[in-house]
Amino acid sequence: MAQQLLMPKATAIWLVDNTALSFDQIAQFCKLHPLEIKAIADGEAAQGIKGLDPISTGQLSREEIARAEANPNHKLKLSEPKVRVPESKRKGPRYTPVSKRQDRPNAILWLVRNHPELKDAQISRLVGTTKNTIQQIRERTHWNSTNLTPMDPVTLGLCSQIDLDMEVDKAARNRPFQTEEEQGATLESARETERVADHDDFKEIDADAVFAKLKSLSANRVDEDDDQY
Repeated sequence: MAQQLLMPKATAIWLVDNTALSFDQIAQFCKLHPLEIKAIADGEAAQGIKGLDPISTGQLSREEIARAEANPNHKLKLSEPKVRVPESKRKGPRYTPVSKRQDRPNAILWLVRNHPELKDAQISRLVGTTKNTIQQIRERTHWNSTNLTPMDPVTLGLCSQIDLDMEVDKAARNRPFQTEEEQGATLESARETERVADHDDFKEIDADAVFAKLKSLSANRVDEDDDQY
């Protein structure tokens, strides 16, 4: 049975803050994406999570960290545990800590909006929720719909970037091809949408007739003025 790292994100935070290890080394050891490690280093992810010292928990030795710092190609190895804990197989939705459960609706809303190709079962696996809650958020019938704000579940610490990428890739592979109608649905050309004026709408203007009309109006006005005196 392969040994599992305890609290990988908290361990990654500690390694970022307390060692000179590369992002790739930390990502490989904590089973996270290098971009996620970079986001942690930049303060854009895992805010509010306290770092976990892997040395104090017996998961890493100082000598192993020093070897990795001296050699960027060295891959960190877990220390042999003193006590073997049997690995339990997870069934059903992912377990979400109580402190983060209030963030799940925001994460679901983000997933629904940014990755509509994801199925309810996939969203449930990512953030540890029920299909009923997902459906309520999709239909805006959730009791707190008016106060929900879309938030990236990776930033919230509800799932890893690798898990999200895997589910999105799986959904993309299972997505049906576009129909001929969808592929042919394009905007109409300007020639088709604009109204082409008929030649009858623009009649030729007779300049002589216009001037004759103006002279007639002027003559009438003079006659009216003479009649007043």
